[in-house]
Amino acid sequence: MRLFQAAPILLASLAVLLASAAPARAANPPPALAPVWEARLPGFDEGAYAAKVELLISKFEEETGHKLVPGAKKKVGLKIYTDSGPGMATPVPLVKAVIGAMERRGFASKDIFLVGLNQLRLRMTGYLPSLVAGETPFKGYPVYVLESGRFYDPVWFYDSPLPSRFDPIFAEKSVEGVDPDTTKEQDRKSFLATPLFLDADFWINLPVFTDHPILGINGALVNATLWNASNTARFFRSPANAPAAVAEMSAIPELRQTWMFSITSLEHYQFIGGPYFNSLYSVSEPMLWLSSDPVALDALMETRINRWRERAGFRPIPEEIQTINFAETLGVGSQRMPAGRIVRVDE
Repeated sequence: MRLFQAAPILLASLAVLLASAAPARAANPPPALAPVWEARLPGFDEGAYAAKVELLISKFEEETGHKLVPGAKKKVGLKIYTDSGPGMATPVPLVKAVIGAMERRGFASKDIFLVGLNQLRLRMTGYLPSLVAGETPFKGYPVYVLESGRFYDPVWFYDSPLPSRFDPIFAEKSVEGVDPDTTKEQDRKSFLATPLFLDADFWINLPVFTDHPILGINGALVNATLWNASNTARFFRSPANAPAAVAEMSAIPELRQTWMFSITSLEHYQFIGGPYFNSLYSVSEPMLWLSSDPVALDALMETRINRWRERAGFRPIPEEIQTINFAETLGVGSQRMPAGRIVRVDE
């Protein structure tokens, strides 16, 4: 089964839709906007995260009616981000807090699995056992490494005619360990990590935010799509290809149906030089956000990142990078921020 098949005309269609978005929306009432729940952290320790994560998830359950309890599959997946390396990875105390919230709702430790992209970076950031000490705070919780190739299913893929693995930005890394005898048909496919939408009752996205020269914002949308699939370096040939791929993949129904929400900490984010970590351009705020709308989260962070770029004398994220706009056009979410959309959750 093909999850989604892109075509060259789709990029043009997105441009047309964006150009005509204002009059179209004026004629139709906008859909209900998913709120962004916000909680202030008293610190970045495990106790602070545990209390505020429980508060946010309880609020989500209360307002939406979705109880995060085991279903038919009795499993829940957590998509973490470690690909900027130490210093800009999903905070370990946040993940432990989410795990604790899931265990209190009836999930067994063996049925709460973590999904990350690269083994080395998962190990460097503490999600896989240290080669020196052999210890990890996630002993007993399965960690799926996507680059192992074990978690892709040949019948679930995103099919795009965009040029294959060879590109001017990531050419060397994109073919590392890849069979050189693959066909053009194989090269145009990006296989999706199936555990999140086939093996789990639902999954939770735990992104970290940086800027990105091609994607604009490396955050909620990207962590759930490009960093959750194979053979995606091919999309980085131009500022149009990768944003369109992110939008199209994030709109795949099967992925969306089990994607419960994203929860992110502003303990650290980066406003320029990303996705490679640079402490000189990182910011910290004692804040947690939870929302089922990844477009809203990315839009909020784009505003913050541009504000910090301006303060530091850098230009804002280029307007021609359309990742957020494309995703909004395909119905993934909305970047509109009317009064009351950000809901402060206090004890």
